Amino acid sequence: MRAVAYKVPQPISAETSLIDVDLPIPLAKGHDLLVEIKAVSVNPVDVKVRAGVAPAVDELKVLGWDAAGVVKAVGPDVTLFRVGDEVFYAGAINRPGSNAEFHLVDERIVGHKPKSLDFAAAAALPLTSITAYETLFDRLKVQDPVSGAGPAILIIGGAGGVGSIAIQIARTLTDLTIIATASRPETQEWVKQLGAHHVVDHGQLIAPQIAALGLGAPAFIFSTTNTGSHITDIAEIIAPQGRFALIDDPKTLDVVPFKRKSVSIHWELMFTRPLFGTPDMIEQHKLLDKVSALVDAGKIRTTLNETVGTINAANLRKAHAMVETGKMKGKVVLAGF
Repeated sequence: MRAVAYKVPQPISAETSLIDVDLPIPLAKGHDLLVEIKAVSVNPVDVKVRAGVAPAVDELKVLGWDAAGVVKAVGPDVTLFRVGDEVFYAGAINRPGSNAEFHLVDERIVGHKPKSLDFAAAAALPLTSITAYETLFDRLKVQDPVSGAGPAILIIGGAGGVGSIAIQIARTLTDLTIIATASRPETQEWVKQLGAHHVVDHGQLIAPQIAALGLGAPAFIFSTTNTGSHITDIAEIIAPQGRFALIDDPKTLDVVPFKRKSVSIHWELMFTRPLFGTPDMIEQHKLLDKVSALVDAGKIRTTLNETVGTINAANLRKAHAMVETGKMKGKVVLAGF
């Protein structure tokens, strides 16, 4: 089968940073689905792994987590899907990736693809949807009010992949006032279209802009990017006993300023459940099916912003370079081989 892989971590500008290869088709065992890949999306995790994780000596590493495709075979323990089902999912970070014609994935982290979307539009959604949903409802527990706080959530990095879907999920499934950050006119308009009630510029100090809205101290803050640059503002803005979640990797994170407010701090990594095989792993299957139903009901939309061609090394290098700019609006997708 055709696939895209790398042998050594290199800058994406290097011709061999990603290469076209031919690999055997894997065999579905246990709870695995063998999926014929129709489309994939590129995320910051793809970039981070490619740049910093070396494969074992003389081995290739296939990247790719977001995917949409068709089930071609099932393992003996599979009960949730059948051959021919159209699916979407974000995979597991400790298994070979989806930048290949055929891919193995555990059924318990797979959802039924929205019927109203093509494969490319569906591939933009899984990783960011899982991240956003788990952050909102499992980590921040936005369904539980914070006493005395403004019933609002601040989403830092609202125009990125995670921010774009978090705004929609929060707008659809909660009564919170949604404040999103964006720094350019086109990204500010994007987050408004997705459902943000207010937009502030993260290129400037955030705290004064939040104060000027007159909403009170927000109960919840979700930082998707550049947390280290905004940590002082976050500590100033958040309500006493508020909840703060982040998903990026600041080099340092001083949490002491949060002590006086008794703020709880939460990390979210959507790979945790499949990585550790947690007993509640199937929750990712359930939430992806919920997202699929919301899409088909017209309540949320795909965050696909650009398709850069078919799945091959040259086009994946282009997509990685786009993600590396840190100025993405929505998601970049590749479709077909």
